Amino acid sequence: MHLVPAEFFVTSASAVSKVSDLNAFDIALIKMKIGEQNLVAVSSVIPVGAREASVAEMPMGSITHCVLAQIRGPGGERISAGIAYAFRKDGNGGYVAEGRMHGSKGSLIDSLRSKMEEIARSRGVELGEIKYLAEELVVPKGHYGACVAALVFTGYE
Repeated sequence: MHLVPAEFFVTSASAVSKVSDLNAFDIALIKMKIGEQNLVAVSSVIPVGAREASVAEMPMGSITHCVLAQIRGPGGERISAGIAYAFRKDGNGGYVAEGRMHGSKGSLIDSLRSKMEEIARSRGVELGEIKYLAEELVVPKGHYGACVAALVFTGYE
């Protein structure tokens, strides 16, 4: 049996907590509408025929496959996490790149662009429009912060 996603959605958030970076991460997941799922990280291939959809409601505790970018940091740091994704021009699926850094969203997007260009170059394919979703946060003093972005697979055939 092969699990092949028919749909995916993209989502992101940033959050802070006075308690821990884990709690900041959890709050970000809740904001993203994926905080009640069991997330399983997968590599970065969008299946042939998969289409982008709106954020989907999923049952609590469901096993949820996603390409996940996250970064956590203490007060005073600037953190960024994000994803880039694009379909191949030949219609044979697409790819996702994830990234994180101690730095700005703009610098992260530059890095994600380079990753997507290398993905295409190494496969000898052309990509259509590259889309980006990224979060940046300057973590307040006395807090912990997290930035998270994900491409979440749903609608398995």
